[in-house]
Amino acid sequence: MARRPRPRRGRTAARQNPGPARATRDHHPATRRRGGAASAVASIAIPRTRADVELEIGGRRVRLTNLDKIFFPEIGGTKRDLLQYYADVAPVLLPHLRDRAMVMKRYPNGASGEFFFMKRAPHPRPEWITTCAIEHASGSVIDFPVIDDLAALLWVINLGCIDLNQWYARCDDVDRPDYLHFDLDPVGDVAFATVREAAGVVNETLRALGMPTWVKTTGSRGIHVYVPIVRGPSQKQVWEVSKTIATDVARRHPRLLTAVYKKAARPTGRVLVDYNQNAWGRTLASVYSVRPRPRATVSTPVTWVEVARGFEIEDFRMDNVPARIAELGDLWAPLNAPKARFDLTRLA
Repeated sequence: MARRPRPRRGRTAARQNPGPARATRDHHPATRRRGGAASAVASIAIPRTRADVELEIGGRRVRLTNLDKIFFPEIGGTKRDLLQYYADVAPVLLPHLRDRAMVMKRYPNGASGEFFFMKRAPHPRPEWITTCAIEHASGSVIDFPVIDDLAALLWVINLGCIDLNQWYARCDDVDRPDYLHFDLDPVGDVAFATVREAAGVVNETLRALGMPTWVKTTGSRGIHVYVPIVRGPSQKQVWEVSKTIATDVARRHPRLLTAVYKKAARPTGRVLVDYNQNAWGRTLASVYSVRPRPRATVSTPVTWVEVARGFEIEDFRMDNVPARIAELGDLWAPLNAPKARFDLTRLA
């Protein structure tokens, strides 16, 4: 009777007892490094002063600088105005940011100035800032900041971030997103009414598939349509589903829509159904984000009734969105709810 071979010591034995899985193109280990329990403070008044200030928020000290610096020259909006807006909307905004890595897009000289992207949480930083360390296929590990409470929110806005760009997946599994979406962007000189028409067509297609949909302005030129999904499919699988839907709806409405991603080949005078933003590592401006536009327009949740009735991007701004929230609440709260999520395996 042949003897069963025994594992040899050294390199062979090591292969039979592998260490933690390394990152690949479709698998990215991530570790949440909690800086401390999130503060329960809901909002705060930013002092009206020209000097820098240090505020205590839930036991955490946050330094705010250059409060009188003009960030929106056309309306005279200052950095303090931006900070106060985010302090005011924090109760409805933070649930959409928690547990997610944040890509920082920094405008140190305001909306009309140059900007740069920053992924790694900067040093030095407060010890209470939580991070999400994500390993990439290259082997690089990036510590992204996680915005879990008001103190962290004001900290990241003070760095010059005007809009907020969080990941689609939570830090405990950065490969499995909580929603798919379509970024509807006008190609060339297209009226916003046409973008609203395109959103209605996309919504009809998604609803016919049984998908719940939520809609918001981008705050720039377009509209975002989101579908909350049952967590499970990988980001790549979600991208594949969104591509199939986008190309199909564009094929059926060629005079209105296009799904051609290559810019040089894309027909003008149409609305792009951009599915490619569902790719791993991409981000979109979050709900309630102020955009770096002259009038400080905001990416604002709207109803499908409003889409049909009509509105303009400039109707929703930093100066009036808090009052809208006070009246209507968070129209996008269901996006985070455990119920009414679409199971993409139904499309298999």
